[in-house]
Amino acid sequence: MANDDPNHCVHVVRGLEPTAALEVLGAKPRWFRTCELPGSRPDEWTSLPAAALAADEREGAALLAGRIGEWTFVYDDSGATDHSSTRLLSADGRVAATSMLSINADASLTYWVDGNELAWVDVDNLDLEADLPGMPDELRVAFENAGTFDLDYLDPGMPDYSIGMRAVSMLAGMCCTLDDLRRIPLVVTLLG
Repeated sequence: MANDDPNHCVHVVRGLEPTAALEVLGAKPRWFRTCELPGSRPDEWTSLPAAALAADEREGAALLAGRIGEWTFVYDDSGATDHSSTRLLSADGRVAATSMLSINADASLTYWVDGNELAWVDVDNLDLEADLPGMPDELRVAFENAGTFDLDYLDPGMPDYSIGMRAVSMLAGMCCTLDDLRRIPLVVTLLG
């Protein structure tokens, strides 16, 4: 979904429709359009959501939103939205989380319930053995399900920079492929 050098984030929120989540993040409804993700990206610098927008659109962050079960996700291809938005998404008793990964490999995840931050995870300092027991139950389970990978630059069992993205996906039950996403209603817009 991302371009080759991602600087992106994913928001998930339980109990809020995709268009409402986009509005909370500052997107204007007049720019919303339904879309189907294209089969490929036109080049290494373009995300799939950006490719779904017309070439003559003004520039800005492409936001893609959809709903899987009770959870809505919003993918921000430029990281233009951030953790500060999670509080707003979690208002009125909702649960929300945001995972960010920058081009500089800064990776983090925040988890909020009813306007209150319950967890902030800086992946650089994440010690799964020590930190998981102190996390809220559903976030702990999400990290457990996200798992780790044996990568040549990490010791076995150490978290990689994408663990937050996998954890937020596990939290929201987004165990799906791009083809699965192409089968659900999606809304795309620019945040300029």
